[in-house]
Amino acid sequence: MTTHEEIDLKRYIRNIPDFPKPGILFYDISTLLRDADAWQLAMGRVARQVAPWQPDILAAVESRGFLTAAPLADRLGCGLLMMRKPGKLPGETISHTYDLEYGSDTLQIQADAVKPGQRVVVMDDLLATGGTLAASVALLRKAGANVVGASLLVELTGLGGRNKLDVPVKSLLSYED
Repeated sequence: MTTHEEIDLKRYIRNIPDFPKPGILFYDISTLLRDADAWQLAMGRVARQVAPWQPDILAAVESRGFLTAAPLADRLGCGLLMMRKPGKLPGETISHTYDLEYGSDTLQIQADAVKPGQRVVVMDDLLATGGTLAASVALLRKAGANVVGASLLVELTGLGGRNKLDVPVKSLLSYED
């Protein structure tokens, strides 16, 4: 009999070569999301990783971070805030602009999304080079959050993204690419 602990969730992640451009191996989580049993198992494992941090709120990075953070916030009984691109959130916002390999990008949260000192865990689907996650942590700190960790479905360990972070990082699945 197979136990939940023995099920390899990597079987549910589809690898797509040369997407979105040549030379990139894309790890497609949509195949995990659409398998109800595997998705429940994945969320249970992520919940066990995040719960010890005792978050008050989960900060979801647009847009695939929303997919993991929403069900997890429900399981853990905590709040959820969305980190979005400019122009996507109503009301007053706080922004953080950061550099990418080619150019820059900006993330925003609503100015009242987090109370000073609240324990926040950042959630996204994938950690590669770490730029977006590091910017997320910086933005949340600018708003007064106590960022206690970051949680991801997939981490590409060979790209060293976690080295850009000064918070604990938990990833459900890791690949050497």
